[in-house]
Amino acid sequence: MQDNILNAFAEQAKTMYAPMSKFNSLFVENMEKMTEFQLNAIKSYADMGLDQMKQASEIKDAESMQTFTAAQAEAASSLNKKIMDDAKALSDMAMDFKAQVEGIMEEARTSAAATTTTATTTKSKSKAA
Repeated sequence: MQDNILNAFAEQAKTMYAPMSKFNSLFVENMEKMTEFQLNAIKSYADMGLDQMKQASEIKDAESMQTFTAAQAEAASSLNKKIMDDAKALSDMAMDFKAQVEGIMEEARTSAAATTTTATTTKSKSKAA
């Protein structure tokens, strides 16, 4: 009887910790993706800013100033598009993470219910014997 109880307890422990392990792995994987995404975004924004600084440093006269000023609208538009694309990509990554976490939680609920049913059945059989 004690063996049955200990086996049921061990099975419940496995069932309980498996989703946590999956969640931790998913969390680390997501953090790696987010970090890589953010580093790439920072680099591209820094490159855009440095490019603008280089263009500004090349202003020598009124004509080059006019050319630079005209190009600023295009640069601002490009920056705005990049920001919107990055925000969408970040949102998509968050939604994917959320869906995966919900999948793990549903799997944990199903598994816990099955383990509880098995433990209850085992306990009932032990009392009957």
